[in-house]
Amino acid sequence: MPAQPLTPKYGVECFGATRTQAGRLTNEDTFVIDRDPVPHAAVFDGAGNAGQAAQRVARFFQTLIKDQPEKVGDAEAWAAWVRLMDSHLMGGAQSTFVGAAVPDPDAARVVGGYAGNARAYLAGEEGIKLITAESSPARLGSGSVEGRTFSIDLRARDILLLMSDGAWVPFSSPSRLRKAVAAAAARHFSEVPEAVLDAATPPDGSPDDMTVVALRLRRL
Repeated sequence: MPAQPLTPKYGVECFGATRTQAGRLTNEDTFVIDRDPVPHAAVFDGAGNAGQAAQRVARFFQTLIKDQPEKVGDAEAWAAWVRLMDSHLMGGAQSTFVGAAVPDPDAARVVGGYAGNARAYLAGEEGIKLITAESSPARLGSGSVEGRTFSIDLRARDILLLMSDGAWVPFSSPSRLRKAVAAAAARHFSEVPEAVLDAATPPDGSPDDMTVVALRLRRL
């Protein structure tokens, strides 16, 4: 009797939101969410009137994923991709970056990389944990980026947040961020990014472009 294919236990939910700095018409941030060839997402923040730089490197990032899907679970591959993105923007405007992919949802593991001051947080039962813990001051395009990576296991109800600096800087304490995430997730997961941006935006509008992508596994 031929072996029967295993039915996946988990799928990936992923939503994003971005807002433009108060008083400006253009947004220097951009984000990527895609399920082909594997679920992946990323946040980019162009530095210095550089929204086109963020969009340019975002397209290049997607090309890397689509050309080498078998490597998305390899931290060394992510380190190489970060350096390639750095080279891709050299000589022009720069961008920060934080991205992640889910090689196999049933393995409950997320692998990613980052450059500049974009951040990844894990929101779970134990609170908020900063995943991009090592300092990475150099932006893509500087020519001096190191391949910073992370690999984490997601548990039930864990939420991975990818955030530009405009989104994470306003949170003076992790408890404020956790409260915003938990309240929105209790309603519908798609509301999480907007809820985080609501909590981060002062009454007179944001002083910076801000972007959040939220990702979690759900049982099928």
